[in-house]
Amino acid sequence: MKELVEFIAKSLVKNSEQVEVSEVQGDITTIIELKVAQEDMGKIIGKQGKTARSIRTLLNATAAKVKKKTVLEILE
Repeated sequence: MKELVEFIAKSLVKNSEQVEVSEVQGDITTIIELKVAQEDMGKIIGKQGKTARSIRTLLNATAAKVKKKTVLEILE
C-alpha cells in the first residue's frame, strides 16, 4: 500500500524526489503518512479535496482486498 501511495504521489507532483511515504502498522489499522514539498500540496489535495479523497478511495479498495483498514494522513 505504501508503494501505491508513493507511485500516485510521485506521478502528481512536480518535485517527485521530495515525496516521503511512511507506514505505521497497528493492530487493526495501518496509517500511511504522505509528505510532499509545500508547493506540491495543492496538487495532492486537489480542488475541494477531490484528489486526496480519490487517493484514499483507491487505498481503501486495495486494503479491503486484504481485509485491513488503512488511513492516509497528508502531512505538511
